[in-house]
Amino acid sequence: MRSASTKDMTTGRPLALITRFMIPLLLGNLFQQTYNIIDAIVVGRMLGAEALSSVGVSSSVQLLVLQFCIGSCAGFAIPVAQQFGAGDHKSMRRYIYHSVLLTTGMAFTMTLLTALLCHKIMDLLHTPGNIYDDAYRYLFIIFLGIPFTILYNMLSALLRAVGNSKMPFVFLAVSTILNVFLDFFCIAVLQWGVAGAAIATIASQALSGFACLIYILKRARILIPEKKECTFDGDIAGKLLGVGLPMGIQYSFVAIGIMVMQTYNNTLGSNYVAGFTAATKIKQFLLCPYDAFGTALATFVSQNYGAGRMDRVKKGFADSFALFLGYGIAAGCVMIFLGRPLSSLFLENADAVILDAAAQYLRAMGYLFWILALLNICRFTTQALGFSGRAVFSGVTEMVARVLVSMTFVPRFGYTAVCWTDQCAWVTATIYITTVCLLLLRKMNRAGS
Repeated sequence: MRSASTKDMTTGRPLALITRFMIPLLLGNLFQQTYNIIDAIVVGRMLGAEALSSVGVSSSVQLLVLQFCIGSCAGFAIPVAQQFGAGDHKSMRRYIYHSVLLTTGMAFTMTLLTALLCHKIMDLLHTPGNIYDDAYRYLFIIFLGIPFTILYNMLSALLRAVGNSKMPFVFLAVSTILNVFLDFFCIAVLQWGVAGAAIATIASQALSGFACLIYILKRARILIPEKKECTFDGDIAGKLLGVGLPMGIQYSFVAIGIMVMQTYNNTLGSNYVAGFTAATKIKQFLLCPYDAFGTALATFVSQNYGAGRMDRVKKGFADSFALFLGYGIAAGCVMIFLGRPLSSLFLENADAVILDAAAQYLRAMGYLFWILALLNICRFTTQALGFSGRAVFSGVTEMVARVLVSMTFVPRFGYTAVCWTDQCAWVTATIYITTVCLLLLRKMNRAGS
């Protein structure tokens, strides 16, 4: 029996279902990225270019941790969505119980390791000396908030697995508004500097996570395991790890490549760090629709695959591609023609070198931003079908491409090479994952016919 807190995506028009499910995800992502942009604007305009560099110098490490959390939690939710689509709620709740155990251990381990290794991480990033202390304080506080990041991402992934994308958005929107308020309060009133921005971030993450928990306890009790379902099963834990860890690692591989790229960029000086930081905020904002639509498509594919409806999986895949592609072309034009004025939002009376660096990065990215449509739709579909290992390898190809371009060309061509590193990674990964995904769909469609 389906409740108002769940959504069956095995019946109805695929594109309409995916789009309706995607809208709350998109709004939530936009809210979160809007906060990130406002955060950067507040830091840059109130504390200056060096403070903005302090926040941005470790953004790739933050992305690495966040992507591992998001990927692992999304992976743990795939068997949940498959069991929900099949109508087996007992098995679904057993997967949820084991997911909670695994994420609890993951939260403790990651927080301990990153906090202890924070200084080492700053050194590996070649953090410029003039921003080192502020950058360390900011990153250390962010690391302490990892349990809250995992709490929200796990619970929101479970809600989305059963078709509820609305409530995670609501909680995220409220916490984002609070985050903006806390930013001004901690920086302008309490004078806590960049540490205040970090404190505001983890406080809002805690709010969104606990709000999800309360909602599930009150309104989505279908997700709460019964006492008899709370017994450890090595096979279930192994299956979850077999799906979740590869997805977390795959997301991390992408972030590792970005971290290497940023490390080489950091050697070019704080002006290029500031320009890169401003441009990255804009890029992340424009990536939101890709992420939201990909997550919606993955939920649709997982439920229909669990229900044995490969015809609907294929239809959803085909219908989604045109929408992905159209957005990619439009967003690329924004990057090409509006990169510099958008970058000027982050710094008052900014040095022309910083704005030029930001605009150059966005302009180069805009030319090939459309290719992410094909990369994302194939990657999310492959993951949702349960072939996480193959999706992981697409992340490996991205990482290798970024590392090779950074190590080979940045020392020779400087910031120009930085501006084209992402695109090299995208093309490499797209060639691999598109071939894999199309072959899988053809094979599984034949098996189901």
